[in-house]
Amino acid sequence: MDFTRATQPNLSLGFVSHSSHTSQVGNDTVSFRIDSSYRSSSPQVVSGVPLQLMEQQTETEGKHVDLNEESKVEGEEDEEFRILGHSLCLKRRRDNNGSCATADSASSSNLAKRCHVEQNRQVQSLESRRQAVRAWGNQSLQAADPDIFEIMEKEKLRQYNGIELIASENFVCKAVMEALGSHVTNKYSEGMPGARYYAGNQYIDEIEILCCQRALAAFGLDSESWGVNVQPYSCTSANFAVYTGLLLPGDRIMGLDTPSGGNTSHGYYTPNGMKVSGASIFFESLSYKVNPKTGIIDFEKLEERAVDFRPKILICGGSSYPREWDYSKFRQIADKCGAVLMCDMAQISGLIAAKECASPFEFCDIVTSTTHKSLRGPRGGIIFYRKGPKPRKSGTLLNQGDSCDKYDFEEKINFAVCPALQGGPHNNHIAALAVALKQLATSEYKEYMQQVKKNAQALASALLRRNCRLVTGGTDNHLLLWDLRNLGVTGKNLEKVCEMCHITVNKTAIFDDNGTLIPGGVRIGTPAMTSRGCLESDFETMADFLCRAAQITSSVQREHGKMLKSFLKGLENNKDIIDLKAQVENFATQFAMPGQDL
Repeated sequence: MDFTRATQPNLSLGFVSHSSHTSQVGNDTVSFRIDSSYRSSSPQVVSGVPLQLMEQQTETEGKHVDLNEESKVEGEEDEEFRILGHSLCLKRRRDNNGSCATADSASSSNLAKRCHVEQNRQVQSLESRRQAVRAWGNQSLQAADPDIFEIMEKEKLRQYNGIELIASENFVCKAVMEALGSHVTNKYSEGMPGARYYAGNQYIDEIEILCCQRALAAFGLDSESWGVNVQPYSCTSANFAVYTGLLLPGDRIMGLDTPSGGNTSHGYYTPNGMKVSGASIFFESLSYKVNPKTGIIDFEKLEERAVDFRPKILICGGSSYPREWDYSKFRQIADKCGAVLMCDMAQISGLIAAKECASPFEFCDIVTSTTHKSLRGPRGGIIFYRKGPKPRKSGTLLNQGDSCDKYDFEEKINFAVCPALQGGPHNNHIAALAVALKQLATSEYKEYMQQVKKNAQALASALLRRNCRLVTGGTDNHLLLWDLRNLGVTGKNLEKVCEMCHITVNKTAIFDDNGTLIPGGVRIGTPAMTSRGCLESDFETMADFLCRAAQITSSVQREHGKMLKSFLKGLENNKDIIDLKAQVENFATQFAMPGQDL
């Protein structure tokens, strides 16, 4: 037929595919479909109607079969015609009344189906992604990272199987450990309570305020006279915040010499003049020392040096000083040279809270501390500072050397902590510290600290009976210094032998040896093993272990020398070390680990 229409003179053919070749050449056909969606909606515009080529039709057993029969949609009608000798099939969609459906109706129906399918896919995809994130976020450590889990399990066993005698280490209780691993670690909280840089800190503020209240109560301090900042990451950070808040670069500080038992954060230079502490890099530091005959602080020389040096901050407190601190004498010297008196009570803060040591708060302007060690809390720092009016004393200079009659530490120190030196505080640490500070107010904690002192004195007596030499001849607190020089043994070598036997001590310089490069002693503390339940008789046994370790060290040194490389060769497969290690493990595993199922 001649395919022309008066109403649509611009009819167009959309060619889709050719029919395949068959044995009957005359039966080759081409099929087209008219897509009415291309019809113009305007009656004044006539556009071509593209035809869609359909699948080839063949005849099987004399019956006409459409190979695309399954693709027919209900309501479609076929109209056959020929063009250029080819048989064509024109498909039209009919509505329910037999008339042609409108283009908008067909298009809308298909679009709706496609949108529905796509929406289902998106919902399924979103839910799948949510479940994946949820599953990843709720994995246990063992499942999420078996490598780290395995190493941590080894460390747990190391602690359980060994004797922990490092004076600055302790074992926290289960409640502190739970707070440290809690969800409050998720929150960013830069700034002070009530003045944060981030929103959503109302409960973090409650935790920090409660922690500060407990810190003041633990040491019997009035909130009108003392303030506290619990955000420092460590005591070294706390000390540097005090320097930053109160001093200018190059100002002078004065603390106990490190080989005499001081801490490097109070300023320290090596014998060749190298500055190994930020306190010495950014400020000018001068150390005072102990009397080389007694091991006690020489206050006469201290006063003489302080008056000449005129530090702006005078520091008392240290890392390895086994005796009481005479804070009243430090106060007199600080007033005489016009210095702020600062105490670093990191080692003995727990004893001070339990009133088993003299308190620095009566005499000092600023007190800093770690929050672990004898305090038995999480690892971090804390700063106490005076508030309110300064006391006037006849014949003495005002603190800071100015005419101000009120302490102005609070704003300066808080600003130094954040934003000057730190960002967001570790909220999990602050929560755990609040837990530990609550325990300080209990009678059980006081009994614990009393036992720490008894154990230290028992250990010191046991070592002295075995002809060991102790700096100052004993201890007033939780630690003691074992001077090894009369045995010809270095602190580093004894530390290594003890470690191989599952005993941990730390090497330390002795005040009149050649410094920290070849330490002449070891520092020993009793808080950690007291936390595991050890009493005086148990520390008598530990004294035996320590003396045997010293004998092994001396024997290996005689045979292989003191140099570490050759000394270590003498420790390989050493039968005495193997025997001592077995005895230590049998002893240590009698005692439970706080907060752990061991």
